[in-house]
Amino acid sequence: MTAPPDSAGLASAAGLASIAGLTGYGAVASDAGTLVLLTRLTRRVYREAGERVLGMPLKCFVLLNHVREDGGVPQRTLSEMLCIDANNTVLLLNMAERAGWVERRRDQSDRRRHLVHRTPAGTAALRGAERAMDNVEDRVLDRLAPADRRMLHVLLGLALAGDEDHAG
Repeated sequence: MTAPPDSAGLASAAGLASIAGLTGYGAVASDAGTLVLLTRLTRRVYREAGERVLGMPLKCFVLLNHVREDGGVPQRTLSEMLCIDANNTVLLLNMAERAGWVERRRDQSDRRRHLVHRTPAGTAALRGAERAMDNVEDRVLDRLAPADRRMLHVLLGLALAGDEDHAG
């Protein structure tokens, strides 16, 4: 993209839209702010990425992305990363544990807390769901060229840099 930089040194939305050949972009941009557009995009992902498609609820998909087989993650940290309260975290973990995707183990250094580990079955289920999610991404972002998708990924990563919710 070779749009002229605006005063912040970034390409303007209108310039990017004209380079991309988007018509009617101005109406979308002027009617909705960036966070509104992100919210709309998120809702579309929720509609497209149902349990039937992923083989698991989307919340379990997000959970499994935050948990590794080795090391484990404290339940409290998961609550914070998933932006859900402790009670809902327990309910989600119960569901994932019943499916055989995670297990809770006592932390050897602090017996009062549990560490959540993804099981090999959880890793396999996650890999299948990731393949399905790639298809969802293709449908949701079908109007973006591959380079634009990469740029969107980079920009979202930058926006989340340093945010614990982005880890994992």
